[in-house]
Amino acid sequence: MFSVRGRGAARLAAATLVSGLVAAGAIATAAPAFADEPAPGTGGVTAKLGGLTDDVGGVEITEKNGDKWPVQGGLFKMEVGGGGTLFTYCIDLRTPARADFNYKEVGWDESSLHNNENAGKILWILKNGYPELSADRLGSKLGVELSKGEAAAGTQAAIWTLSDDVTATPKSDDAKKLTEQLLKDAVTLEEPKASLALSPSSVAGKAGEKLGPITVTTNSKPTIAVAPGAPAGVKIVDKAGQPVTEAKNGDEIFFDVPAGTADGSAELTAEATAEVSLGRAFVSVDGPSQTLILAGSTASTVNAKASATWAKKGAVPAVTVAKDCAKGGLEIIASNEGDEAWTFDLKGTSHTIAAGETKTIPVPVAEDEAYKFTITGPNGFEETFEGVLDCKTATPGPKPSETPTTEPSTEPSETPSTQPATETPSASPSTSAPTGDTTGTTGTTGTTGGGDLAETGSSNATPMIAGIAAALVVIGGAAVFILRKKKTAGH
Repeated sequence: MFSVRGRGAARLAAATLVSGLVAAGAIATAAPAFADEPAPGTGGVTAKLGGLTDDVGGVEITEKNGDKWPVQGGLFKMEVGGGGTLFTYCIDLRTPARADFNYKEVGWDESSLHNNENAGKILWILKNGYPELSADRLGSKLGVELSKGEAAAGTQAAIWTLSDDVTATPKSDDAKKLTEQLLKDAVTLEEPKASLALSPSSVAGKAGEKLGPITVTTNSKPTIAVAPGAPAGVKIVDKAGQPVTEAKNGDEIFFDVPAGTADGSAELTAEATAEVSLGRAFVSVDGPSQTLILAGSTASTVNAKASATWAKKGAVPAVTVAKDCAKGGLEIIASNEGDEAWTFDLKGTSHTIAAGETKTIPVPVAEDEAYKFTITGPNGFEETFEGVLDCKTATPGPKPSETPTTEPSTEPSETPSTQPATETPSASPSTSAPTGDTTGTTGTTGTTGGGDLAETGSSNATPMIAGIAAALVVIGGAAVFILRKKKTAGH
């Protein structure tokens, strides 16, 4: 996922990997700060990955070549900057998940689902599996008694079968029945709407004009406001020029800059409290980490920003960026609403945008590659784009060594431990997820906010490994030793 930093915006704190034993079911740890201010135009939810909940169970993975290995499959818990909790499943089995990494809500086209013909079936499984339906209700349908852990493992196994092209089989016979039934019944559903997005994220023009339009995509009704620091008189309006303080899905909004306003810029903010739609993908913004998919949420803070630049004469630039997973890179859309050409440098190449012109510029980026570049223009215009390209699931590799490395690593092993460690990596206790049918209402956008999180105890301890500072990660929700580098395809 990409992030954008304009003038005066704070940067995410650097992620520092921590070696040693970490908790169970849990994950390699790092400590970046919450990305509590949205990048312009990216919008939606930013959440910090904690660890697995107590809703987990054993799953055996069978690769296409017959290789088999065990994992723990179940729900992750994520905390939303600004308030709210998300519950997610893994859709990138062989990539490690990293505790305390910030994640960003994205569309399927910006994730490993972009070319997965089964993405719509995964959404159906989320709507008809756990925790959207309770373990009791699922068990009743199957004629078995399902624990929450079995229900979560059965649902995760069905998802892995479609997301990672493996055969995922729960160790519990009852959970296996759930997996089989979900896969048998699954049908293709349409991709869910973003919780909140603004497009384009950057517009330009002259004072005295309405600058836009900016289209609102949302499943809620966000409040709209001009960000502090804007010149006097700048406001947000609709097509008819009427002031806007709230928007709905599909609305077009504009910056209204009074004639005579000095050359400058402004931002608008959009914010709402909403349940994020089931099936929205989440990718890391701090570095390579497992891609996740939403299985449920409490009411959470969602937000987005967009900016406008104006000038009386000369070039007046605007820039937006998006991941293009189909082509393996980024897509820069640069426009110039001024009366002179604008030339800028991008990764060593000069680009000129004529007056009134818009250009789309592809930027190749290798899978899992971190990128950062800044585009500048007249009147102090500057936008910095940074992030990690994460468009593919990791592929199977050779069988690794059975001896864990004593050095920290950022790459996963393919030999997961079947024994949990003793602590959770996050400050919060592990929990069970609230279920969509235990509070009296079941929505299509995830679990309701009324379900209380259950208190849970710690898991059984594993023996400490004397003399080894072992780095542990999660592959699809299993505690594993880091033994080798994963194979990924670059561009």
